[in-house]
Amino acid sequence: MTMRHGAGLCAAVTLVLVLTGCGGGGDDPKPVFPTLKAPSPTTTASTSVDPQAAEKTAVLASYTAMWTEQMKAYRKADAKGTDLEKYVTAEALGQFRNDLDRMKQAGTVVRGDLAHHGTEVTALDMDAQTPTATVQDCMDISKWQTYSAKKDQVLPMPSAQPLRYVATATAEKWEDGWIVTTFTPDGAQPC
Repeated sequence: MTMRHGAGLCAAVTLVLVLTGCGGGGDDPKPVFPTLKAPSPTTTASTSVDPQAAEKTAVLASYTAMWTEQMKAYRKADAKGTDLEKYVTAEALGQFRNDLDRMKQAGTVVRGDLAHHGTEVTALDMDAQTPTATVQDCMDISKWQTYSAKKDQVLPMPSAQPLRYVATATAEKWEDGWIVTTFTPDGAQPC
């Protein structure tokens, strides 16, 4: 595994930690968590003459599955019972589990919805030794909540937290299919 494999999941976990850790002072109210609305795997796979349409659809399906499994884990601050390891690298999964441990220690979970808008494959290199893809996503956390089980309340989001922003993921095609290797949210780039 390369350092790059862990960086993507670390960014996803950072997103969770930012959302679960913000506003978490001793007297802050507990957050309520949103449900996930996964991106559609057909968002960018054109049914026209695009010779890479099937691969783009497969990339988006893996990206969607990764988010579905991540949200299962976020809702209980535990990856047990999820299939996350099928969609992210082992190194990234380790970092993700570290972040879930931090959520457990803080007594927070996620509730509500995480929506995705305009999710598309923006680059696809099937000629590389290990085929690669880049996914661009507009993350919408307007219905996402961080809930403190210790305080039995929803924690408020930081006032500066953008509710919609661009995120970029990279994926590689391995023997068993596409696997997400990096995930980078860009809170400075609204969408």
